[in-house]
Amino acid sequence: MCVVGCSGDPYFLEPFWMLERHIRKLHAIVGNAVTGGRYIVFGAGSTQLLNAAVHALSSHNSSSSSSPASVVASIPYYNNISDATNVIEFVTSPNNPDGQLNKANVQGPNAKAIYDRVYYWPHFTAIPTPANDDIMIFSISKLTGHAGSRFGWAVVKDESVFQKMTMYTLINSMGISRDAQLRALKVLNVVLEGGGKDIFEFGYNTLRKRWEKLSNILSVSNRFSLQKFAPKHCTFFKKTRGPSPAYAWVKCEREEDKDCYAVLQEEANVYGRRGSQFGAEDRFVRLTLLRSQDDFDLLLQRLNQLVLEESHRQSYFVHDLKRN
Repeated sequence: MCVVGCSGDPYFLEPFWMLERHIRKLHAIVGNAVTGGRYIVFGAGSTQLLNAAVHALSSHNSSSSSSPASVVASIPYYNNISDATNVIEFVTSPNNPDGQLNKANVQGPNAKAIYDRVYYWPHFTAIPTPANDDIMIFSISKLTGHAGSRFGWAVVKDESVFQKMTMYTLINSMGISRDAQLRALKVLNVVLEGGGKDIFEFGYNTLRKRWEKLSNILSVSNRFSLQKFAPKHCTFFKKTRGPSPAYAWVKCEREEDKDCYAVLQEEANVYGRRGSQFGAEDRFVRLTLLRSQDDFDLLLQRLNQLVLEESHRQSYFVHDLKRN
């Protein structure tokens, strides 16, 4: 029996079997993930799915004689891990905050990787090849900006891991909100119109222009620098393209500027996130390129003024040297 809402919409209060079909279709069009022969797990955002994956892999590897799994995310945390240790590695690719396409570093028979692929879409990065990892996590928030909907999905290779992740979400939050699933279905319907090109071309062109403007301002500074990107071929756009990252990973180059967050806050009234929040030095700060156009224009204005003041100070210094 199909329950139909007052509007006559057969999706209302029904299991959203079409949502999974739309997700698979979107990945096939974009070419960013292999979904054939894989299972799809819905979650209340990527964080719940990451927790579900850790739970599933921990119980998947567990036995009465094995040690608990260690969860790591970057090189400093696993330098001394042996092949006999159960390890679950988080791999964010593209990485937050620097946008690099990372790969798992931990190797061994007991090493498992969970790939956070929420930024692996054509508006944030070139898509060189479909991701083919055992567990890949995506979310509607990074795809379309609907963060408040709290909806994500995982593409899972192993059936037993899929079952454990599904059970985790059922116990953790009694399943996924039907409202969130319905909204995700409606959003993906719009994304898929025209083969998905409209949203990705708009997003890519917007972020590319923002990155170029920010790069041009900081390129004349000796005090600040940005992460570097090499051009990559994108199979979705069928061309070699430049960067369009979600974030700028700014470094304060002066020895005395050990707290880049404080430098930008005090001298330019610019707020970001400290490098230490990402396991890096506080000589780094993350600035977002995802806010409204007004916010971004204000960011450019304040950074440009900061760089101009730096240039003026250097000019005065050179002028004084010549006078002396």
